[in-house]
Amino acid sequence: MQITLYYSPIACSLVPYVTLTEAGADFQIRNVNLRKGEQTTLDYLKLNPKHKVPVLVIDGQALTENVAIQMWIDRNFPHANLLPKDSWAQLRAISIMSWCASGIHPFLARINSPPRVCDVPGADESVRRLAAGQLYENYKIADEMLAEREFFFDHFTAADAHFFWCFRRGTQFELELGKYANCQAHYARLQNRPSIQKCLVHENAVQAEFAKAA
Repeated sequence: MQITLYYSPIACSLVPYVTLTEAGADFQIRNVNLRKGEQTTLDYLKLNPKHKVPVLVIDGQALTENVAIQMWIDRNFPHANLLPKDSWAQLRAISIMSWCASGIHPFLARINSPPRVCDVPGADESVRRLAAGQLYENYKIADEMLAEREFFFDHFTAADAHFFWCFRRGTQFELELGKYANCQAHYARLQNRPSIQKCLVHENAVQAEFAKAA
C-alpha cells in the first residue's frame, strides 16, 4: 500500500501526520506551500478541488477531510486504537472530531484571515473579537470534557490529536487561554508524545525550507 500525505506547516494536516505516525504507517510526505498558492495549482486541484490540506492519497486515490481520513487510518491500522472499539464511544469520538472540524476550526480561520469572511473596511478587529468569543465557548466545553482526564477517552485517540491542533492554533493568536486549565494540561501532555514531537520537528524543517525559497 502506498500512502502519501499532502501536508503544510501550521495547518490541520498535523492531525493525520500524528495519527499515521501513531499507527506505524509507512507514508510519504508532500509538503504544500500555502503562501505560494501551491494548493491552487492545476495538479493539486485534481487531487482536491477544495484547495485545502490535508489530502491523503492511498494507492492513487485521494481522500480529503480530516474526519474521513482518521476513520480510514483507524480501519486500516486497527492495532493503533485510534478510535475506541466500543461502537457508542467510537461515535462520540467521531462527534468530537466533527466538532473540531466544523465547530472550532472555522473560528480559528476567521481570526487568521478576517477579510475572507468580511471585506468591509475596518471590520477585521470585530471579526476577530466575535470569532474569539465563539472559540472561548468551545474551549470551555472541551475544558469540562477533559476535567480529571488525560484524554477524551480512556486512551489517546484521533480525537485528542484533532483537538490538540485546535488548541495549539489558538495559542498562536493573542487569545486569553489561561483559564482553560484542563485544555492547557492536555496540550502540554500531548506535546510529549513522540508522534507529535516528530511532527513538530518536521514542521520546523519545512518552515525553514519554505523561508529559504521565499
